[in-house]
Amino acid sequence: MSVSLRLSRGGSKKRPYYKIVVSNSRAPRDGKYLEQVGTYNPLLAKDDENRVRMVEDRVRYWLGVGAQPTDRVARLLDKLGIKERVVTLNPNAGVPGKKAKERAEEKAAKLAEAQAAAAEPAEA
Repeated sequence: MSVSLRLSRGGSKKRPYYKIVVSNSRAPRDGKYLEQVGTYNPLLAKDDENRVRMVEDRVRYWLGVGAQPTDRVARLLDKLGIKERVVTLNPNAGVPGKKAKERAEEKAAKLAEAQAAAAEPAEA
């Protein structure tokens, strides 16, 4: 069984509150979990001590037996100094795709045509 450390959402609409849980990676996000190891409240200020709370020894135990944290949980663990996260950079993240480039080229061509037509003197 593949185990992951991840967030389980609680709270009402537009008022998120998350439990940091250890669960089977195939289980639904808010479904059954093995153990709750902490909480995360994104509505609190970033310097508030209650924003992220974890039972550090249980987190270390689950990491020791092979649990894989999700990206967001890995960021929280790195901030608390429990597990260092390897920073991944995607240089192509902001580059538009093939279709978007084609649309931009078509739009530029139409704009150039319109400007050329407007610049020509009207023939009588």
